[in-house]
Amino acid sequence: MAVAALTLSAAGTGALLRDEGSVNRVYLDVGGIPTVCVGHTVTVKRTPVGAQFSDAECSMLLKSDTAHAQAGVKAAVRVPITQQQYDSLVSFTFNVGNSALASSTLVRKLNSGDCRGAAAEFPRWVNVQGRYSQGLANRRARERAAFEEHC
Repeated sequence: MAVAALTLSAAGTGALLRDEGSVNRVYLDVGGIPTVCVGHTVTVKRTPVGAQFSDAECSMLLKSDTAHAQAGVKAAVRVPITQQQYDSLVSFTFNVGNSALASSTLVRKLNSGDCRGAAAEFPRWVNVQGRYSQGLANRRARERAAFEEHC
């Protein structure tokens, strides 16, 4: 399906929530970045650690952050993909950022028609500040499996 017609599914949102978790207070993530709710970092850089956010605020931030990641996927991917592949790429992009997806070998291979080659790129994204993260390795394995199922 053309990527422009896709939107993050309920299953994709559920997977993202599972991988990111949700914490209603500002905390420092494994990379030392202030984070709140479902992996939100953009607007809390100067918010004190421990500051509380409501469920409604977290829901609004998740909607905004997933919309941003979806826009990144839609801008980068130029070939038809399935809903499951789209959800995997949105999860990946939510975590690494739009510019990282756009400049990645993963998206280059996907756009050239090499779906399996693109899937093989997920495990390369398992480091936080140059250090291996088992949590990211587990997440990338799930994203890859869901993506590759439709290659």
